[in-house]
Amino acid sequence: MKPGTLKSRRGGIEEEASGSGGGGEYSFPLAPARREYCWSSGLLKAVVALVILMGGVIIGLAASSANYYSSTSTSTSVWGSAALSSSSMPAEAAAAAAAASVAASNNDDGDDDNNGAAATGRGSSHHQKKKLKMSPRAQGLLLDFRGFVDPGPPWGHSMSDPELFWRASMVPRAEEYPFQRVPKVAFLFLTRGPLPFAPLWERFFRGHEGLFSVYVHALPGYAGRYRRSSPFHGRQIPSREVSWGSITLVDAEKRLLANALLDWSNQRFVLVSESCVPVFNFRTVYEYLVNSAHSYVESYNIDVPQCAGRYNPAMAPEVMEEQWRKGSEWFELSRELAVDVVADQRYYALFRRHCTPSCYPDEHYIPTYLHLRHGARNANRTVTWVDWAATTAGFVAAIRNNGTRCLYNGKPTTVCYLFARKFAPSALGTLLNLTTTILDF
Repeated sequence: MKPGTLKSRRGGIEEEASGSGGGGEYSFPLAPARREYCWSSGLLKAVVALVILMGGVIIGLAASSANYYSSTSTSTSVWGSAALSSSSMPAEAAAAAAAASVAASNNDDGDDDNNGAAATGRGSSHHQKKKLKMSPRAQGLLLDFRGFVDPGPPWGHSMSDPELFWRASMVPRAEEYPFQRVPKVAFLFLTRGPLPFAPLWERFFRGHEGLFSVYVHALPGYAGRYRRSSPFHGRQIPSREVSWGSITLVDAEKRLLANALLDWSNQRFVLVSESCVPVFNFRTVYEYLVNSAHSYVESYNIDVPQCAGRYNPAMAPEVMEEQWRKGSEWFELSRELAVDVVADQRYYALFRRHCTPSCYPDEHYIPTYLHLRHGARNANRTVTWVDWAATTAGFVAAIRNNGTRCLYNGKPTTVCYLFARKFAPSALGTLLNLTTTILDF
């Protein structure tokens, strides 16, 4: 047998198929065999190393997942058995949950009503389980879908103004709503304290639940007391100090709008004061506003010191003198315009800097802003009559039909004022007597 060959253990067919001489010997190069063996051994080692590596990764992921779900179950225990898992939470609520965790860990407000317990969790260097404490702000932001579209009482959150305005300015791009939505009118009461005409408004609202919402902005520290059945019960929003003639009045108006915008069913927004009363019944007011193609903000410019004379040239070029407008602060807005007013920062900052005493932002900011951005969508008139006259049946009837003609959806009408203000608290008795006759509610 020659070196480098092995004797075949198979005969006959194998020998004939080999095509080589040697009578039963099968050629087999020894050196290549050793290289094949070494290559196979290396491959086996690589596979074993890869298996070990993958095993380590899987074990690490399993440990991390177990710790995550442990922390999640701990945090959801704060909410009770009704808390939602992230897999069943709608996209909007999931976003709110994420915002809640950020807000809980970055609570940077100094106001007492915005201070809550900071959220705590496991440290980055170990996997020790800790109970996750949800701050009041996080609880106000973490909502299921029902809570997202109808957040409930306005005092249920502790968002700062920037957080509130950002949240309220969200607009869905889908045209259809994934829930049954009945349009509501939001009544925004801007007051220092008590509402002397609350009994009259309660009669006005009675029997129309589900078609309106009430929001009250009073001075901080004031707590109105109303019967549990009253539409004013629990409707006071988190407020700030307000000074007459300053930008803080605009802040209060935007705060009311933003709180009302959290309820997606609110489609029209009416700003009223504690001296304001309705001069038509609820059904007339509701149909008038919900079916209107315009908002109702008084907006004009006349060459007198109380109007054009308040313009500050420092506002140019964003606001030119011919674009300057004035109007009553008691507005009525559609949802689209309300969102834009709340979201605006450009013109608000301009008025904050340059519309200072002797220029009253509450009389100029919204009229000017709408003239610049949404002139065609504003009726350029108010639906609130203002008069200091004594309250009589004839006076109320004159407000309802005083000979004034205006346009409603492009057509002439004599129904131009839905509300009236500057009534003294002593007028309550007379107005209540008129609810069954002239006012018809």
